[in-house]
Amino acid sequence: MKHISILVPDEAVLGTIADTRYMFTTLNEFLEADGKSPMFRVQLVGLGGEVRLNQGLFSIHPDVLIGDVSQTDLIVIPPLSGNLKATLERNKAFLPWIIDHYHQGAEVASLCIGSFMLAATGLLNGRECSSHWASAAEFRAMFPEVDLIDGRIITEEQGLYSSGGATSYWNLLLHLVEKMTDRELAIRIAKLFALEIDRKTQSPFVMFNGQKKHEDEPIKKAQEFIECNLTERISVDDLASRFAIGRRHFDRRFKKATNNTPAEYIQRVKIEAAKKWLENSHKNVNEVMYEVGYNDTKSFRTVFKKITGLSPIDYRNKYNKEAVVA
Repeated sequence: MKHISILVPDEAVLGTIADTRYMFTTLNEFLEADGKSPMFRVQLVGLGGEVRLNQGLFSIHPDVLIGDVSQTDLIVIPPLSGNLKATLERNKAFLPWIIDHYHQGAEVASLCIGSFMLAATGLLNGRECSSHWASAAEFRAMFPEVDLIDGRIITEEQGLYSSGGATSYWNLLLHLVEKMTDRELAIRIAKLFALEIDRKTQSPFVMFNGQKKHEDEPIKKAQEFIECNLTERISVDDLASRFAIGRRHFDRRFKKATNNTPAEYIQRVKIEAAKKWLENSHKNVNEVMYEVGYNDTKSFRTVFKKITGLSPIDYRNKYNKEAVVA
């Protein structure tokens, strides 16, 4: 029997704890209905006998404390809320416990911004990780030695798993179900919970908001210039010249400050604007393309799909209310 340890940290997101427990206990019910023995022993693991969440609105009573768990096969870290640095400090007693059990053979899965707790163990240093797209800048600032992969729904490396933003944790749970059981059971679970199996990217849901929490004022002004001149064809050479910075030095400073190259930033700002037009206007794809400064249809479609994972027409059909009704 596989032992599943679902952590209950202070300031955890309650629904993810309940959903994870529900998925694995439902698997046991499926197996028993098929005349088989249950596969999973699922326990909520905490630092104390009661964990209060959502400013005391809810409380959870863990099944066991960390000192009571001598062996486990899978540790699940739920998303955290509030000030992440302060939350990690309050939950730091979990970190050596996670490290010890990982080295004893347990696998570890972080859901959404539970990635911050997994990264705080140091186990992800030099490895890939997924997290919520909205927390990417904060994650990179706190954990520069971790390779955060933008847009990825699931990352898996040497028994360490992580998921992208918000409800994409269901896809990681499905992935774990398939690894620990088989494809048939994973499909049955996906159908029961009405989940899209094998979803790979959170790119269509990303809202790009350029990183401006830095002190490089000329780069901030360059960002603002890009954002205020969407219809213009802006070259990186022109930007460097406008702000009196050598091209190579400008590239380095821009990348360091924003986590994007200047060319990437220009593309992402333009595509974010295009997304808004496609979501909320009557304009067709070509009209939107011109609104954001592209003149070549193939180039626009290529960049749009690279960033969002969808073609412009597919994006419009998915998110524009009138297109959906039509």
